[in-house]
Amino acid sequence: MHRPFLFLAWLVSAVVATADQDPASSSKASVEVPADQGQQTTRPQSVEQITKLSRRSAVVIRHGGRAGGEGGTGSGFVISKTGLIATCAHVIGESRPLTVHFDDGSEYSVTSIHAWDAKLDLAVLQIDLGGKTVEPLKLASADSISQGAEIIAIGAPHGLEFSVVKGVISALRDFNGRSLLQVAIPVEPGNSGGPLLDRQGKVHGLLTMKSAVTDNLGFAVPVGALHRLLVNPNSVPMERWLTIGSLDPKRWKILMGANWKQRAGRITVSTPGDGFGGRSLCLSQRATPELPYEISVEAKLSENSGAAGLVFESDGGNRHYGFYPSNGSLRLTRFDGPDVFSWNILKQLQADAYQPGEWNHLRVRVEEKAITCFINGEQVIQLNDHTLRGGHVGLAKFRQTEATFRSFLIGPDLSEVKPSNEIVTAIEKQVSRLKKNPENRNAIDRLSKNADLARPLLRREVEDLRARADRLEEKSREIHRRSIIDQIITSLQGDGRQGLFRAALLIARLDNPELRVNDYHEELDRMAAEVAGTIAKKDEITEKVRAIGTYLFKNNGFHGSRSDYYNRSNSYLNEVIDDREGIPITLSVLFMELARLAGVEMNGLALPGHFATCYESKGKRIIIDPFDGGTVMDPETADMILSEAGMRIDSSDMKTATPPEIICRMLRNLQAIAIEEKEFPDALDYVDIVVRLRPDSAQDRLNRALLSLQIDQPGRAKPDLQWILDNKPEGVHLGRIRELMERIE
Repeated sequence: MHRPFLFLAWLVSAVVATADQDPASSSKASVEVPADQGQQTTRPQSVEQITKLSRRSAVVIRHGGRAGGEGGTGSGFVISKTGLIATCAHVIGESRPLTVHFDDGSEYSVTSIHAWDAKLDLAVLQIDLGGKTVEPLKLASADSISQGAEIIAIGAPHGLEFSVVKGVISALRDFNGRSLLQVAIPVEPGNSGGPLLDRQGKVHGLLTMKSAVTDNLGFAVPVGALHRLLVNPNSVPMERWLTIGSLDPKRWKILMGANWKQRAGRITVSTPGDGFGGRSLCLSQRATPELPYEISVEAKLSENSGAAGLVFESDGGNRHYGFYPSNGSLRLTRFDGPDVFSWNILKQLQADAYQPGEWNHLRVRVEEKAITCFINGEQVIQLNDHTLRGGHVGLAKFRQTEATFRSFLIGPDLSEVKPSNEIVTAIEKQVSRLKKNPENRNAIDRLSKNADLARPLLRREVEDLRARADRLEEKSREIHRRSIIDQIITSLQGDGRQGLFRAALLIARLDNPELRVNDYHEELDRMAAEVAGTIAKKDEITEKVRAIGTYLFKNNGFHGSRSDYYNRSNSYLNEVIDDREGIPITLSVLFMELARLAGVEMNGLALPGHFATCYESKGKRIIIDPFDGGTVMDPETADMILSEAGMRIDSSDMKTATPPEIICRMLRNLQAIAIEEKEFPDALDYVDIVVRLRPDSAQDRLNRALLSLQIDQPGRAKPDLQWILDNKPEGVHLGRIRELMERIE
């Protein structure tokens, strides 16, 4: 991100993606733009006239957020009677649901992304007009406006839809090879994508960003860039665009509506279902085992008044059983039809084991004639009812409930394996020691061996001993961190190739202790099996690599994140798999792992600022760019990246990255984001692992020392500063290090 005197942040998205992209063109299509339209004449018109005639062609675009719910609002305008809408790429995000709204109150769905280019920050949408037509604005010729010309902008600043503002073209600028119109006009969030009109009503640009220096200075993409984009549109149907959070139809079947999504190993549901009482089902497509069998899930409801949980013996319609929390109670219900008149509450009770607002473990055992229900390991219901048998199992929600589910399981026996009394006693003993002395290293070492059991105990101690809560929570975090570090190092033993994928997932688990790593190994195996089905034994390595790229990027919608590049989600491999969106290094790790499982040796290529992957074919290195849809990167481009970074080496001679080096680079990416977000404890966690993997790295030790000082822990900084003084690495100003040591003594 470059910041000469501008704040180059797109107005709707968080950060501008800096990676190159040249979207593959699809079949050429011309855009119908009438040569003459009633609202556009050769005579200058008043602002009022232009506003009145142009409002019918201006639109507001709304998109959903990456994690679900409301996303953002931007502007756009009609460029074709058949419903093509021009806007900025950052307005639509990537893989977000979109709606287009006109001034008359009409709303239209988007059927495809007709064309888009992240570098130009342009996008063209196709809406479904149902056979109707709309009035387009006329596009001016390229480079047909000059400095000082009067212009009018239409947009939705801060959500204030169809607002109009007048200004002038103050300059024609070029930033890093990109031409922009500098406009003396207020540009605010929501204006992005709106048209920049002259006094004849012709479009000369699209508002895109604002200056950080003054409120009345902004920038627009010249209309010439839109003309070029329309020559070779790269159309993507909305069903392929909408990949974020969608449940795999091979694994789940949704009945009666509601908004079911999957993210970070969890299934979430919101909005009422279409069934009576807001009922909606999400049925597993796995075969239900023979009787007896059990199902279980961990569930958290957003409000105690909600109702959501397990369903079983479903006929795929209105008949099924349900075991779920409802208004703070637990219910076992047999649903014999579509409405409350055919619903039979078999049992309802209060249970001390149920924890409102927390994660609760629901489990049901189904036998030939009996049903037994458990909450958090405690049996709460047992009764005989065999009315329904031989159906599907899954999840359900009712009313306005918003719920989150994780760890859904089906099996013959899912009873919780409780730790032995000896282990519990040993953990409690170490927790007791830690209470007396939070610096007891021996206790920390022992607890890290049973981190999943130790953390709940420590959390309860935090609640009971609020005076020491901060210190105990830090030790709990350290136990988890040390456990993850040990697992990462173990995964990377040997050449580390087989453990790279697991180590990358463990990075995500560092920040999300509830992540189930094995779930994503299973998902990877499923993906690998589908890839294998597209590869023949006789295929050469190049054909195999091409098949992997086709599977990921063309068939399944994986793509580089351009509108949300610096989101931590892009560095969490589990979320990259869930969202099908990532940065170069995480997409490369996924690509390499699928290649490894297909019998293809691929390696990481740590190009500065743009990680890639490569393989050898007939004595030649072939570079693949997963961020750019798995395209082949030509050697000249790779060499230019190296040259611009001051590296005097050809990409063909560059050493490939080892698994530990790849993991360190992923951690440094997260460290930089955490520092930008001022989340210094998180940044310290990341650099801690890097130093464990690269103990001789003076720069990383210095970073760790400075971060320790940032969070007011000089004791943690001293060992690293002393190491630097003892080892005298090149490039470090030892005098400054001594001064720093003296200040913290």
